[in-house]
Amino acid sequence: MTTYTPALDDKLLEGLQGAVRGDIVQPGDPDYDEARKVYNAMHDKRPAIIVRPVDVGDVVATVDFARERDLLLAVRGGSHSVSGYGTCDGGVVLDLGRMRGIRIDPQARTARAEGGCTWADVNHATHAFGLATTGGIVSSTGVGGLTTGGGMGYLARRYGLVCDNLVSADLVSADGSFLTCTEECNADLLWAVRGGGGNFGVVTSFEYRLYPVADILGGPTFYPLDGDVMRGYRELIAGSDEKLGAVLVVALGPPVPFLPERWHGRPLCGVVTCWSGPEDEDDEVRARLAELGPVVGQYLERIPYPVINTLFDELLPAGLFHYWKGTFSQGLPDGAIDAYVDYGATTPTIQSATVVFPIDGACHRVGPQETAFTYRDADFATALSPTLPTRADCEATTVGWARAFAAALEPHSLEGGYVNFMDHDDQGRVRANYRENYDRLTTMKRRYDPGNLFRLNHNITP
Repeated sequence: MTTYTPALDDKLLEGLQGAVRGDIVQPGDPDYDEARKVYNAMHDKRPAIIVRPVDVGDVVATVDFARERDLLLAVRGGSHSVSGYGTCDGGVVLDLGRMRGIRIDPQARTARAEGGCTWADVNHATHAFGLATTGGIVSSTGVGGLTTGGGMGYLARRYGLVCDNLVSADLVSADGSFLTCTEECNADLLWAVRGGGGNFGVVTSFEYRLYPVADILGGPTFYPLDGDVMRGYRELIAGSDEKLGAVLVVALGPPVPFLPERWHGRPLCGVVTCWSGPEDEDDEVRARLAELGPVVGQYLERIPYPVINTLFDELLPAGLFHYWKGTFSQGLPDGAIDAYVDYGATTPTIQSATVVFPIDGACHRVGPQETAFTYRDADFATALSPTLPTRADCEATTVGWARAFAAALEPHSLEGGYVNFMDHDDQGRVRANYRENYDRLTTMKRRYDPGNLFRLNHNITP
């Protein structure tokens, strides 16, 4: 079925074209269909225009254009929003993908990245100086969505969430103002950007704190799908130095050379390790992983830190069909582990996974009201991320599987969840996702976006 896409008045567009140095793509243009695609193919929207800015001036002009004409405005960074908030029908898409400049200050150990950067961009630039900061687990993820949602990653136990390492941000607000947000200037907005989602403006650049991390001991270790392995993982995290980043994965065995063929496509659990400690302790880490259960496949080597963020890239290219759910938990209760085993046994596809992120350690040393991300009492964040190659399969299989799985985890979880693991039908959970910070965020929304221009997100309404 073809969706009707309204055309904007040519005279109105002339005004925008005169104010923007970047591209404006419209229906009928040769690259329109390619330009409107997003990472999650479930969202096949037809915007009236797609603006691809090259600088902040272009962003200001586009925000003013959408606000003055009361048009839907979708802001797209890396395009990974599983909820599809990087696109819309009949409105304006502001695609920051051409704004990917990065500046590293090795003395101050900071990186400033424009809003269209991905974590591959940041990791490449920082690694040249032997530095890194917490990032995602898929390299094509955009810095904007991950940071404003909070930001899980392999270095979180040691150095905190992505948002905890945000030093400053430049933001274009709903009235077209350009605001620099630091601890000294517009500190309330910096607080909100640290986990409050895209509710308060278009962040055109992020400044991150960096740490001396160059090479790490990294890679996956696979075991049979077994609750005892997961209970061992729970003890591993509880008793390990914060230099150990270790993400639990429940999935089907991938077709990789270090996993025997008889395990390909069979339910497994795995631990993706990122040990950023000294190399002379690598063997101790290997030994502790071996104690979790019978190892059926392993690739665990000294690798450059950026490599760890690429391990899932080939399995998860753009254009697949996703539906996600997410939960937080204190500890890893036996009831949750039972659910991982039960639903892991029926994981829909090779590309699907249940991913459990530890968010203790440094994440707990930030108070629940110091950033908009408030779940500082959670020890783990679980992402249920089933993925299918076609829309029909996704709608028929993964939606029901994920909802039932989430319901099974609910008695063992905290009330809210991580906003970046929420799908489009989770708007009713927004208050719970922000808990005691929700009222402050609402007050700020009234101040900075009273008309709710930035509403294509897990929306905090004014």
